[in-house]
Amino acid sequence: MKKIFKPKTSFKGRTANSASTGSLAQKLALVNESVKRNTLPDFRPGDTVKVHVRIKEGDKERIQIFEGAVISRKRRGRNGMDDAFTVRKISHGTGVERVFQDCSPKVSKVEVVQRGKVRRSKLYYLRSLEGRAAKIERDIQATMADKAAERAAAKKAE
Repeated sequence: MKKIFKPKTSFKGRTANSASTGSLAQKLALVNESVKRNTLPDFRPGDTVKVHVRIKEGDKERIQIFEGAVISRKRRGRNGMDDAFTVRKISHGTGVERVFQDCSPKVSKVEVVQRGKVRRSKLYYLRSLEGRAAKIERDIQATMADKAAERAAAKKAE
């Protein structure tokens, strides 16, 4: 008796085994939700931030602060797992940029130092500027609103 192999096909040539990808997508969603973090403050391009980065040296771990201007935010996808932001600073006369993932465990926290007043979402033009030309104007109204919100939160906590 000879067996005839016929692959089980469904719509548009997909095999029956690929029908279980719905459950795979659900599993991925569960993993993404467990890793996703909502602790990052609201910041935009132009803001000056301090990023606290965990650095592992041998068996020791320490936190190093990377302070600079946010030059871009990348929002990829609906779930927020692939979001990233780029921070630029000038170190000893040389521009240094680092890209941080929002959900990375290496980023312990992000502090907003000051708000910037810019009219672009990507500030790549800062790479070609030097000195005072590369300064970002402060957004005083947003800073005052942030301080008022902090005072209200502190008063509510008391």
